[in-house]
Amino acid sequence: MSVGTALQSWFRRTGREILGWILTVAGLILIPAPGPGTLVLVAGISMLAPNHPWAQRMLDPLRRKAVDAARYGVATWPRIFFSFLGGVWLVALGILWWVSPEIPEFSILSIGFGPQLPAHGWGTAIGLWASAIAAWGLLAYSVKRYREPRPEPRSETHSNA
Repeated sequence: MSVGTALQSWFRRTGREILGWILTVAGLILIPAPGPGTLVLVAGISMLAPNHPWAQRMLDPLRRKAVDAARYGVATWPRIFFSFLGGVWLVALGILWWVSPEIPEFSILSIGFGPQLPAHGWGTAIGLWASAIAAWGLLAYSVKRYREPRPEPRSETHSNA
């Protein structure tokens, strides 16, 4: 093995390790915020899985559950349609958070809200739009990969021969 190949292999593994940890930590931070926090977390754990048995143990059941959920989600056209509408809803919420209209002031558990939306502005809007794009991309992938085509009805011809 040449020195260049060894260095390239080391950088590939180290880069994947660093990026995996960055995505994992960022995903944990983003989970409570509106946006694709769970996807970022899973991406980070996926990058760490080849080098860490704990990450592989976390990823295997998650992968099985994700495939089962994808198959269930695209089993019927109404489910596909309503999933698509979920992305439309995220786009609409992103527009609302971007515009940030004034809202009435109120409090819940002594926490005050208003006159602006919580976390209003372009950051939240972009997070919501990124979530919509990710949702539509995953929906398209799931339809292509897991949607089982219905068998064509066979036309039975009877001959009186």
